[in-house]
Amino acid sequence: MIRSLLVANRAEIARRIVRTCRDLGIATVAVHSDADAGAPHAREADTAVRLPGDAPADTYLRGDLLVKAALAAGADAVHPGYGFLSEHADFARAVRDAGLVWVGPPPEAMEAMASKTRAKEIMSKAGVPLLDAIDPAEATADDLPLLVKAAAGGGGRGMRVVRELDALPAELDSARAEAAAAFGDGEIFVEPYMEGARHVEVQVFADTHGTVWTLGTRDCSLQRRHQKVIEEAPAPGLDEELRRTLAESAANAARAIGYEGAGTVEFLVSSAGRAYFLEMNTRLQVEHPVTEEIYGLDLVALQLRIAEGEPLDAEPPAPRGHAVEARLYAEDPARDWRPQTGIMHRLEIPGLRVDSGPADGDAIGVHYDPMLAKVIVVAPTRAEAVRRLAHGLERARIHGPVTNRELLVRALRHPEFAAARMDTGFLERHLAELTAAAFDDDGAASPAELAALAAALADAARRPGTATVAGRLGGWRNVPSQPQSRNYRAEPGGTEHEVRYRLTREGLHAEDMPDVRVLGAAAESVVLDVAGVRRTFEVTAHGDRRYVDTPQGGFVFTALPRFPDPTARAEPGSLLAPMPGTVVRVAEVAVGDRVEAGQPLLWLEAMKMEHRVTAPAAGVLTALHATTGRQVEVGALLAVVAAGE
Repeated sequence: MIRSLLVANRAEIARRIVRTCRDLGIATVAVHSDADAGAPHAREADTAVRLPGDAPADTYLRGDLLVKAALAAGADAVHPGYGFLSEHADFARAVRDAGLVWVGPPPEAMEAMASKTRAKEIMSKAGVPLLDAIDPAEATADDLPLLVKAAAGGGGRGMRVVRELDALPAELDSARAEAAAAFGDGEIFVEPYMEGARHVEVQVFADTHGTVWTLGTRDCSLQRRHQKVIEEAPAPGLDEELRRTLAESAANAARAIGYEGAGTVEFLVSSAGRAYFLEMNTRLQVEHPVTEEIYGLDLVALQLRIAEGEPLDAEPPAPRGHAVEARLYAEDPARDWRPQTGIMHRLEIPGLRVDSGPADGDAIGVHYDPMLAKVIVVAPTRAEAVRRLAHGLERARIHGPVTNRELLVRALRHPEFAAARMDTGFLERHLAELTAAAFDDDGAASPAELAALAAALADAARRPGTATVAGRLGGWRNVPSQPQSRNYRAEPGGTEHEVRYRLTREGLHAEDMPDVRVLGAAAESVVLDVAGVRRTFEVTAHGDRRYVDTPQGGFVFTALPRFPDPTARAEPGSLLAPMPGTVVRVAEVAVGDRVEAGQPLLWLEAMKMEHRVTAPAAGVLTALHATTGRQVEVGALLAVVAAGE
């Protein structure tokens, strides 16, 4: 029996494992980097061990330190969570060699699936359907589009879609470099890129007594940068024959490598309804909650019981209903999914299951994945689950860095998603409409303009000497005033709103909004009559940020100064760091070289994602301040390109 367990991970999954251990009466040991010293997972565990440093390579990826921490804290088992060292066979062996229980599959099974090329050889022998690999040296235009993939690792790192044959050599080099930097293994391979395909996976569980469960299907087709954003179970729109093929193939894959514990077998399903093996993840998946919800199981508890040697029942329970999960990321989808940092002042999504990493007041830094939380809904039907999830996200109170919340709501309500016609290209195909600013076709004030007005009125009410009593304005001058003006910048998007209002004998009046009447304005709440419809806006201020929450969605604004600082302008052609991060690669260019518009000059890594910094225009590189390994803050000058001849 496991009495004390070390969780070799952080954030949401660490909190998730601690929660189950508490229910099972198992003591928990957390590990934390210096950046995570005050993180919720470190606070919620019974014991916490410091891993000196901030970067993952110095902390959560140091298997020797993790084993040492487990022994020092008196743990008798280790759960790796997902990511970091969860699929490293050497770490699993080190845990076992130290006399500790490894909550995961045998190291040999992990090694068999560690390389995607080796995994495909094993799956071929097991009769699992596969896509044929393509020799890049022999690829022709008829083979396009192609997908370049890293043989090791996952999470979309080292993956490139190639649509032009001339671009293949450069993309091969780029994928090798990224894979080597991310996984220490630059092996890549090429296969056909299936347009219009869906990403469908099967959850498997295997005990140490020969029983293998397949727990239905999950659809994970909504992805950005080959990383999942919305997942659901069961995968909709699959006929029974295809479901049987997927289940049998997943079970055969698990048996072929002597699997034990939780694993996921992933497939591409073509528009014609044919399934092809992608890979097997030898760990618990991020999206496991949707399977938990429809099967009524705690998958972490199942992992622990299997690790203790308990047998599974002959058959799993029957599934019920439909579950959907959305990943809330600190990122700006409209700006190339740029990760965001800052303080998470408030994260509140009432009525739904929320598996979150940060708590209110926590800092979101650059060292780790930008996922803030997973929001999960289960309902009797898919349509009801999707509706409840979109509604819950819309009413959420999210005060902190910019997130993908609005994109999630719009994607869930998109006609293609509602009809289950999505594929892995859905977000890329519809990104413009999913991130476009909302406006009213009839010329009335847009939701964003009304929210900006509410922010301005709340700011005015926040001034000393201004208050409200019983919903009525007080402390205002009782004579007509000149128009007051305030400026706000919408986040994300950067759209600036000038808000003008004045006090008349009839009360506050919004300039340029004839259909809007102000019914009440206080520091934290504004009530407007919009063409006869009463609307309430909750306004929260943190520094220069204003968070405006309504039943129809949330808005974030930055209050702009009346007189901008003229020294804040950068030299034309300056390439500024779009986020804090680390320079991981610099192109083979030198000061004085001519560069083309869009030419990559360097690569920044932040929040486990790699971002290209490109030349803004054709011209001459007149300065290059970036060097490999340099840590930069947002706004740091990286390079200067003088446009023109």
